[in-house]
Amino acid sequence: MKTKHWVFAAFGFGLICMAADAADWAQWRGPKRDGTSQETGLLQEWPKEGPKLLWQVKEIGDGYSTPAVVGERIYVLSSRGLDDEFVQALSIADGKQIWSVRLGKVGNPNQRPPFPMARSTPTVEGDVLFALGSDGDLACLETASGNVRWKKNLRTDFGGKPGQWAYAESPLIDGDALVCTPGGGEATLVTLDKKTGEVVWKSAVPGGEEAAYASVTIVEAAGRKQYVQFLQKGVVGVDAKTGQFLWRYDESGKSPANIPTPVAHDGCVYSSSRAGGGLVRLKAENDGVSAEQVYFERALPNCIGGAVLLGEDLYGTTSQGLLCAEFATGKVRWQDKCIGIGSLLYADGRFYIHGENGEVALVEATPEAYREKGRFTPPEQPKHLHGRMEKAWAYPVVANGRFYLRDQGTLWCYDVKQP
Repeated sequence: MKTKHWVFAAFGFGLICMAADAADWAQWRGPKRDGTSQETGLLQEWPKEGPKLLWQVKEIGDGYSTPAVVGERIYVLSSRGLDDEFVQALSIADGKQIWSVRLGKVGNPNQRPPFPMARSTPTVEGDVLFALGSDGDLACLETASGNVRWKKNLRTDFGGKPGQWAYAESPLIDGDALVCTPGGGEATLVTLDKKTGEVVWKSAVPGGEEAAYASVTIVEAAGRKQYVQFLQKGVVGVDAKTGQFLWRYDESGKSPANIPTPVAHDGCVYSSSRAGGGLVRLKAENDGVSAEQVYFERALPNCIGGAVLLGEDLYGTTSQGLLCAEFATGKVRWQDKCIGIGSLLYADGRFYIHGENGEVALVEATPEAYREKGRFTPPEQPKHLHGRMEKAWAYPVVANGRFYLRDQGTLWCYDVKQP
């Protein structure tokens, strides 16, 4: 039996207390919501054929949702057709389904280009999880059975306006609060009581723009605890206690798809899209906060697979591959073609990179140079449903000595623990 204890997880600069095993992956981008794991004892180099494949399942349903892994279970969103989007629990032993609960229909089915299917990662805390469907169906469910404790809809309950590719964010739990982004002029961001779903506050960000596809993160800067989110036209910060609008930054938001979660460090916030990557420094100003641009460069980590901060350096991919850049200055230290564009996480001195082309790479986490420690292609990859534009977009997961990859209806589980 695993020992459970309280883990203080830093979201950006904020601290949040969650009951979880230190090696679990209970939410979007892991324990700290920043793409990093504190797990150790993992393989430092892979054999030519890749790490040992423990199991592969092929019928979990369509979608780009990244799994959450807690204890003996995997939680993930999927969809079948346009009328059935659901959250399910799978066994870590063999990937077989334990329970499945419908959330609603798939949002914005006529989107262009067409990628209508599940997107969000569940957030697990204790004996419940919180899941957001692409049509705005937000639910609190019991992890043991899938029984629904409460349910809301971001469109109908809050006048929500998602972007053209529907809702994609993963709910944030901060103490007693659940934070999410309906979009629109009534409640651009909203905080709910996680136990009941009742409204704590609504924040109508000036302009009332649509939600984009990133997930909220917590930032402590300029003397304020803030919720920072990437909206359809730019990044905004609101006061975590009241929802008061504090600042915005638009340069990195000049893209039709604002997806990566912002990265915060030392009073600064980095955000990126295909338009490029920009850093702002947050400063207290009168009763609010100002965001002063430090740099903006197109050739910095700017792809939908996100960026990871390690020490004083930022790692992520561009169309030219993986790169490392100084967080404070944007100066590129090194760049390599690697496996091209991909999503990444850090664990035990290594970056795990899931390429949009389906390949996987293990890379040493160092600002000195690119040093690859393994590469392989998972077997029996699924056929993408929507042509050449659709890629392997789900983020990778490392939890309890296992490496999980999802692409459409296929989920792979690998053993990456050192013998």
